Amino acid sequence: MSMSLDSHIEKVLWTQDQILDRVAQIASQITLDFKAAPDPPLFVGVATGAFLFLADLVKRVQFPLFVDLVRAQSYGSGTLSNGAPSISLDLKLDVKGKHVILVEDIVDTGCTLSCLIEHLEAKGVSSVSICAFLDKPMRRKVHIKLVGDGKFYKGFECPDYFVVGYGMDFAELYRNLPYIGVLKSEFY
Repeated sequence: MSMSLDSHIEKVLWTQDQILDRVAQIASQITLDFKAAPDPPLFVGVATGAFLFLADLVKRVQFPLFVDLVRAQSYGSGTLSNGAPSISLDLKLDVKGKHVILVEDIVDTGCTLSCLIEHLEAKGVSSVSICAFLDKPMRRKVHIKLVGDGKFYKGFECPDYFVVGYGMDFAELYRNLPYIGVLKSEFY
C-alpha cells in the first residue's frame, strides 16, 4: 500500500472543492430550516463513513447544536437470516423530544438508514431528518420514512459505481482521499 492511493482510482467524480462547496450549501439550507427551532438539533453521524462529512458540515452550521455518533452493522451470510442491520454503537446523548439530523456518507439500499430511523423513533425523538452526502436511489430496496417534519438533504446523486474517498472506504482503506473517486476494479 506504499504506492500512491490516487493510482487506485479510475476517475474522480467530485473534487475536494466541489465537495466543500456542496457541503456549504447544505449547511446553509439546514441553518435556514432549523435556526428558529426552540431546541438545538442533534447531528448524529453514522460511523465510520460519515466522519469527514459530519465534521465539515457542522463547522458551517450557524446555530448551537449537539453532535453524537452511532454505528450500525449488517450481518449478512448466516449470522442473521435476513441480514438486517443492528446497532453496534449506540448514542451517548438522550434524544427524547429532540430533532435529529442523521448524517450518512451514502444511502443505497436504505436498509441501514431504516434501521437507524426505527431505533431513533423508539427513543422518542420529535423528528428525524436525513443528511446524506451521496444518494444512490437506483439501489433502494426500502422506502425511507422520515419522522415528524423531517427533511431529506443530499449532496450528490451518485451513479452506480463503487466509490471511495471523503470518509468512504473499501476494506477500511481510502477514507482519507479528499475527493470522491471510482475505485479501479482490480482493487476490490
